[in-house]
Amino acid sequence: MGQIKSIGVLTSGGDAPGMNAAIRAVTRTAIYNNLNVVGIKRGYYGLVYNEMEAFSSKSVSNIIQQGGTILKTARCKEFATKEGRAMAYANMKAMGIDALVVIGGDGSLTGARIFAEEYDIPIVGLPGTIDNDLGGTDETIGYDTALNTIVEAVDKIRDTATSHERLFLVEVMGHMAGYLALNGAIASGAEAAIIPEMETEIDQLGDLINRGFRKSKNSAIVLVAENPSTGGAMGLAQRIKEEFPEYDARVTILGHLQRGGSPTAADRILASRMGAQAITALLEGQRNVMIGIKNGELVYVPFSKATHHSSTIDRHDVEIVKILSI
Repeated sequence: MGQIKSIGVLTSGGDAPGMNAAIRAVTRTAIYNNLNVVGIKRGYYGLVYNEMEAFSSKSVSNIIQQGGTILKTARCKEFATKEGRAMAYANMKAMGIDALVVIGGDGSLTGARIFAEEYDIPIVGLPGTIDNDLGGTDETIGYDTALNTIVEAVDKIRDTATSHERLFLVEVMGHMAGYLALNGAIASGAEAAIIPEMETEIDQLGDLINRGFRKSKNSAIVLVAENPSTGGAMGLAQRIKEEFPEYDARVTILGHLQRGGSPTAADRILASRMGAQAITALLEGQRNVMIGIKNGELVYVPFSKATHHSSTIDRHDVEIVKILSI
């Protein structure tokens, strides 16, 4: 493709606090560099069904503090087909869009990679997911806010756990990655974190019980990453009822509460830096890369690496939860 004159921006997959800050940064940095901006509604659905509108600087006023995404997000089965992607490309060209910025998680960036390869489109991705489960980046947009939401919730749950001398299993998101559960446990002073990365190594629930965590405490909080193989917090509670009936266990599932809320300062700054860098990357001729952050520095991560994340859970952090829970 020739010189980029117009860029499209979309949000896809699960919403994450800070997505609006990223949209704002992408839009205003593009305009600053004399580029036209097109907002694409409902992710790839908007490309396939031509739900797009021209954006101005005013279009993104007063959104940096808002959770969710003003562009909306939706699943699009049609984009998973060659025919659907052909429709998306035709609509994109008709709108005069030369390049895309895609804000989303693993599935969104996988779709971007396929689309870019098929039609030779310059696409830059931003890691927008609360799960923090993309490769090549230390942190993703929305993760810090979700973590703070979890800590606030656990602080309140601990009041009733202590009052009733109960074991509370608090389920958080992250069925493929335990960052929210593990770091949420450290930050909230929880007694344990049960995470996917450890499920094939040890019986995490059995280990917790056998450690005799109740010897010095009359209540406990355990953070559990949602996980189909264990049944999540509900599955573990049933197991406690059957195998360890002496424990009075209760379940709290935080669910989509974790996705909402005004983004933290850290997420606003991260999203703003990454959004601005996305435009710089396109102007530099970069394509098929995600903007990541490593040791505080912004980096370009190939889509293939970003979407093939291997667990980088720090085992020392797992040990810290045990040590600090005595």
